[in-house]
Amino acid sequence: MDLGLTEIQQMLKTSAQDFLVRECPLTLVREMEEDSRGFTDELWRQMVGLGWTGVAFPEQYGGTGGNFADLGVLLEEIGRSLAPSPFFSTVVLGGMTVLDGGSDAQKDELISRICAGTIIMTMAVAEAGAAYEPWDIQAIASQQGGGYGITGTKLFVPDAAAADVILVAARTSSGSDPADGISLFLVPAGTDGLTITPMQSVGNERVFEVSLDKVNVSADSAIGAVGEAWLIIDRAIMRATAAQCIEMLGGSEAVLDMTVEYAKGRTQFGRAIGTFQAVQHHCARMATDVEGSKNIAYQAVWRLSEGLPAQKEVAMAKAWIGPAYRRVCGTAHQCHGAIGFTKEHDLQLYTRRAKVHELTYGDANHHKEIVLQHLDDE
Repeated sequence: MDLGLTEIQQMLKTSAQDFLVRECPLTLVREMEEDSRGFTDELWRQMVGLGWTGVAFPEQYGGTGGNFADLGVLLEEIGRSLAPSPFFSTVVLGGMTVLDGGSDAQKDELISRICAGTIIMTMAVAEAGAAYEPWDIQAIASQQGGGYGITGTKLFVPDAAAADVILVAARTSSGSDPADGISLFLVPAGTDGLTITPMQSVGNERVFEVSLDKVNVSADSAIGAVGEAWLIIDRAIMRATAAQCIEMLGGSEAVLDMTVEYAKGRTQFGRAIGTFQAVQHHCARMATDVEGSKNIAYQAVWRLSEGLPAQKEVAMAKAWIGPAYRRVCGTAHQCHGAIGFTKEHDLQLYTRRAKVHELTYGDANHHKEIVLQHLDDE
């Protein structure tokens, strides 16, 4: 297993860095924290124009024929810059789920539109328990005429207000196994009975409550077989977890770079604080966390990209990187001192997101349990 970047991936990484440094400074991130949509059409059009939305999709749909590892390279740079966009929700949650479980007609329509940048998508799974487990799905989809009527409430749905289509998980029947009877439906924005309400997030990211009151969808809006969608949803959550790990890696790299630069320039007692052993050890511990995060994140992404079993590797990545990102930010605050705790300083932008991402798609304890279940797999 070679976790080094290919020549094409390195070119993609370099071009993404150059673009985001130029077009997405942290001043834009701050502005978008106050914006109701959370991103600008201009930045989104530029991302689409660079072909980013098509990186992980086959050429027949207008993509570039890349894979999940190629997408990971982009996600790392997006995490490094905190780029505000519906990229994650549209490509990872929406497009890759359709590619995995959708019909040929659904793929032709939706993925081609994602590659062209003419549609924004997201996925609504979590409910009151926020567990991303089959027993937590209580939304009901009842047969109604030739389609289904969906009723329930979904929480923490990213970019729901901007989405043209929302993938909604709902229960069409019940069985002895909680995973039985779960279906996944395409719900167009603006459908009668669909209500989208903003939720507060410590990271100021755009997440929403999505309420469905007898929302009617056609039978052909189902992704995969009706009542058998949990495997599709489970794989989608696993991909999203790995993708978020890569984003957290990018964020931790940015925090490390920011802290080392500060330690070189900040003087105290007539010398740069980076010359003090305590600060040097802080930076060394941060670098160790970042390097460990890089190796374990790319291992998970590589296995997913190769179509190999990856439940254990993804869980290991999330169990490690979530706390590691938080540790990196916490140590960075110690190195920066009081200035690092002010809203005017950029460090807090990463710290707030680190805490949110540590909990999203399951915390470290949840993923340690998954690792334990798979220790005998090999």
